[in-house]
Amino acid sequence: MTDTERRTDRHLEQVILELLERRAPTATICPSDAARAAYEGDDDGWRALMEPARRAARRLVTAGEVEITQGGSPVDPAKARGPIRIRRVR
Repeated sequence: MTDTERRTDRHLEQVILELLERRAPTATICPSDAARAAYEGDDDGWRALMEPARRAARRLVTAGEVEITQGGSPVDPAKARGPIRIRRVR
């Protein structure tokens, strides 16, 4: 992993936490919300940040900061397939 990738990953973690902080305690966000917020362009370039945003969410789960949910219930990040949501740990 390059230094740029590491900086991007840390930035996405910070963006996820900031987005959740601005929402109600029970609110969730989509990884795309973080990707869009972190992307600095006007085009669809944010899509390249989707997998890094999902990875950032998984790291935050490991750190005990957030939960990844599907259908409103927490799921094991390693087993999650398809759309996910991110919320603060309850």
